[in-house]
Amino acid sequence: MQKNDNSLHPCPVGRSIKVLGGKWRLRIINEVGLEKRRFGELKRLIPDISEKMLIQELKTLVEYDILNKKSYPQIPPKVEYFLTEKGRLALPVIESFKKFGEEAL
Repeated sequence: MQKNDNSLHPCPVGRSIKVLGGKWRLRIINEVGLEKRRFGELKRLIPDISEKMLIQELKTLVEYDILNKKSYPQIPPKVEYFLTEKGRLALPVIESFKKFGEEAL
């Protein structure tokens, strides 16, 4: 089953939560933003995430077509992550979360 298959959950909100939910995914998407980010940059920007969890969440976001991963054949290895068109659709959601956090909490 492909992760972008709408049969994952019949409700659009449920599908969104399946892809974007959890403790880390929106934070990762927020930190990538419209930039290209390397793994080490993301680790520094989100210091409370473990390396294992960051690797796992990046892999999942790539599988869901939220992030693209570009690897460069060099030593040391260089890998960059950047938002796909689908991933950019999450940015207004994040802005809404920011506004809610600033104004309501």
